[in-house]
Amino acid sequence: MARTRQDILQELKDHQVRFMRLQFTDILGINKVVELPVTQFEKALDGEIMFDGSSIEGFGRNEVEESDMLLKPDYSTFVIYPRDLEPTTRGTVARLICDIAYPDGKPFEGDPRQVLKRQIERAQKKGFDNFVVGTEVEFFLFHRSPDNSPTTHTNDRTGYFDLAPTDKGEEARRDMVDILVRMGLQIEAAHHEGAPGQHEIDFKYADALSTADNLTTFKFVAKRVAINHGLHATFMPKPIAGTNGSGLHFHLSLFKNGQNAFFEPKGRLEVWPHQLSKTALQFIAGLFDHAEGMAAITNPLVNSYKRLTPGYEAPTSVAWSVSHRSAMIRVPSRRGASTRAEFRFPDPSCNPYLALAVILGAGLEGLESSLTPPPPIERDVYELSVRDRRKYRVSEIPGTLREALEALQKDRVVRNALGEQVYKDFLNAKRVEWDSYRIAVHQWELDQYLAEY
Repeated sequence: MARTRQDILQELKDHQVRFMRLQFTDILGINKVVELPVTQFEKALDGEIMFDGSSIEGFGRNEVEESDMLLKPDYSTFVIYPRDLEPTTRGTVARLICDIAYPDGKPFEGDPRQVLKRQIERAQKKGFDNFVVGTEVEFFLFHRSPDNSPTTHTNDRTGYFDLAPTDKGEEARRDMVDILVRMGLQIEAAHHEGAPGQHEIDFKYADALSTADNLTTFKFVAKRVAINHGLHATFMPKPIAGTNGSGLHFHLSLFKNGQNAFFEPKGRLEVWPHQLSKTALQFIAGLFDHAEGMAAITNPLVNSYKRLTPGYEAPTSVAWSVSHRSAMIRVPSRRGASTRAEFRFPDPSCNPYLALAVILGAGLEGLESSLTPPPPIERDVYELSVRDRRKYRVSEIPGTLREALEALQKDRVVRNALGEQVYKDFLNAKRVEWDSYRIAVHQWELDQYLAEY
């Protein structure tokens, strides 16, 4: 049952909540909060709390004097943080995720949550009940230095699914899962990943907006719990050279009339013997055709492209498969209500609202344009011949953030999914990031050239 204003006020009173955080994200996916005392709770629930948008990445407007914006809470996101999440905080803390609006109440088009909502509404106009997404989130846990700054050191030497009783990271991961479950999030599994210090937590499928909300919540919880254990949690895609990076795998499906629209039980398309519906194939084709244009959104950092290199289990080519994990898109073996496309390309540094918006936008474009994907690949994509790469229409994922930004500029479908304001603000911010990286002198250059030349 949906919570009402009165329900929330009663919970705040019953749990003696002393502070409320109104949470939102900037266009880069960084969590932002406005924290309020008890005296402002009713005003907050009425959506009357304002903040200065000019100081938030992507929220600035032309006139500084018109920068005020409203925080409009989504009651369904209300949660009270467990006291042991932040043991040093005086009093119980609650949280509401907010949409951003102009002072007159009109939704702010530059709000990432609104960007995703627009694409969900687009899907609903086409008769779909829901865009359903499950997630596998990878991240690293590292030690902190004596001055409390993060390092890239870890004392574990374990790999996939290993059990390491002396590993502080395992204890931290268990606490993360416990707190998330107590906050009402549904966790399917948690385990050690392939690289030392690397972990994964898998979330049960949910509607796309809830999934994005859950990911922003998880990032905060992970970092907070890590601090409690004297560790640093990072969603940086590739913090250590020579080992696996961290991905964010999205498991995608559309539902219509309560049924999974990606499943075709009769398999009437004989050329596609995988019980995938026409909807599924066209959606996959949309992802296929716009993968390069989405890259800057789903993989937004200079560092993202250090992960996307051969040999480290991350996709490097635009390809799809019903079995092989080297492909960018994989269709897991489960069918029926569990039929889905696993999009293995994104990494956890992305803004989940924008990433899911462009993914849904690309998939819907596949449906609207009746696109057809090439045949699925059933062997290692890295080993394909030139001839086979042509047959399967395999192309290369952008190799740098600069290439990804160039692809974004050319992709009208992805730009339209973002909206013109978010597109321009995001592009400008990332151009600055690329230029900063480009002109910096890195340690590799000093090691290679300083003595030699």
